[in-house]
Amino acid sequence: MISPLLANVYLHWFDKVFHFASGPATWAKARLIRYADDFVVMARYIGKEMESYIETKLEGWMGLKLNRNKTRTVDLREEGASLDFLGYTFRYECDLRGQPWKYLNISPSKKAQKREREALRKMTGKEMCYRPLPVLIAELNRNLIGWSNYFSYGYPRKAFRAMNWYVQKRMQKHLNRRSQRAYRPPEGVSLYSHLRKQGLVYL
Repeated sequence: MISPLLANVYLHWFDKVFHFASGPATWAKARLIRYADDFVVMARYIGKEMESYIETKLEGWMGLKLNRNKTRTVDLREEGASLDFLGYTFRYECDLRGQPWKYLNISPSKKAQKREREALRKMTGKEMCYRPLPVLIAELNRNLIGWSNYFSYGYPRKAFRAMNWYVQKRMQKHLNRRSQRAYRPPEGVSLYSHLRKQGLVYL
């Protein structure tokens, strides 16, 4: 698509003026985090002045149109507040050891996990029964390693465990389809260990 490309060219100049001496990076100590045509502005306080600056530069000066459905102000200090950006969810949560402070939890977003499960579902669907098990596992491994490499930042352990469980269930269903009977791993060996021995990568 050409629209994100053109928006990226325009936003390069928004990035420039944002960091001018007269821009929010100076008078509000704000930070602009941008990827292609998507961006987040971070500051201790975002009020009418900041919102007006962004709207004026993008819509007035550059002639772009903000997506009002995706544009919002989030105060992560508020209870239950969260921000999704580039597949990650950012939110403050209570310390896991009961200490009287919160930590910034950075983890794969629900939407990113749903997309990955959908990709894995297609890879292990009934139309893939003909694929040799080593070939299928190799394809799954490439997908899982790439996904986990991207989401290795922050605290992805919970999401990784959920994805491992999902893959194992999908593989169990896949193996059952390949046989007239319910598939059983060798006696005394769990499905988890059997699939690992076959080469499946667990996150």
